Amino acid sequence: MQFPERRLRRLRSTPQLRALVAETRLHPTDLIAPLFVRHGLEGPVEIATMPGQFQHSEASLLEHCQRLVDLGISAIVLFGIPAHKDAIGSEAAARDGIAQRALRALRDRFGDDLVVIADLCMDEYTDHGHCGILRLDGTVDNDATLERYAEIAIAQAEAGATIVAPSGMMDGQVAAIRSALDSSGHDMVPILAYAAKYASALYGPFRDAVDVEIQGGGNRRAYQQDPANAREAMAEIAQDLAEGADMIMVKPALSYLDVLAEARAVVDVPLAAYHVSGEYSMVVAAGRAGYLDADAVAMEQTLAIKRAGADLILTYFAEQLARQL
Repeated sequence: MQFPERRLRRLRSTPQLRALVAETRLHPTDLIAPLFVRHGLEGPVEIATMPGQFQHSEASLLEHCQRLVDLGISAIVLFGIPAHKDAIGSEAAARDGIAQRALRALRDRFGDDLVVIADLCMDEYTDHGHCGILRLDGTVDNDATLERYAEIAIAQAEAGATIVAPSGMMDGQVAAIRSALDSSGHDMVPILAYAAKYASALYGPFRDAVDVEIQGGGNRRAYQQDPANAREAMAEIAQDLAEGADMIMVKPALSYLDVLAEARAVVDVPLAAYHVSGEYSMVVAAGRAGYLDADAVAMEQTLAIKRAGADLILTYFAEQLARQL
């Protein structure tokens, strides 16, 4: 039998037809909005290197989350910026610390209508800007840091976090946190592990957002992953899952779509990807300069992340995308 030549363009002729046969679909519930709450603010303050993003007061955080919920976004990830920082990040686990106060307020306001993910790290809270406790020689003490992570996890769970998300890339962090949560009566709190978090140059605007300056102009390459390595990410992911992670994350997203796709091929747990601050700010800056259509690029990039295998996408474009969807 002779088959007619296939014309692939037949299914592209109208917007409705393209939508009908689309292979990848985005929904507001795929999106997680990263938000910042800062001690002592009376209202939102725009972040200079992240136009359209804000450090929030406790009141403006609630107002912003209401807008997100109204748009169909059902999850946020929360970062706290304390009044004071010290060598051990004391306010990260303080019951009256800014993050814990905000978590309680969010739980009281939204209940189960909003999934509140608490970023579990120390860099926002330490005066040296590292993600853990430092030894005298300036290196991070892995095991001492795990003890602090356990304390922070319990404080966040008690304050109402739906999910805790350790992002420090310490060896054994998931096991330590899982044990702490289970032994303190929070065995139903899931862990979203930043399992493959790379030492990326794309985090600069985020560090401005949380007022982090790494001691001595240093970096985190001794504990975050080397951008040159992909196979190592699979080992990190396997270890976090073995220790009890319920969900895993690849960060950054766009520069590591190969890692994201490989992770999707080997794991069956929910997979998240973080479209990070630098990826956001580049698009916004180019859009404001008139070099491209920022809205269209944001949608295209987010579709690419979803197409590569992400179930969930942490993105500063979340509100903007939800309005388009």
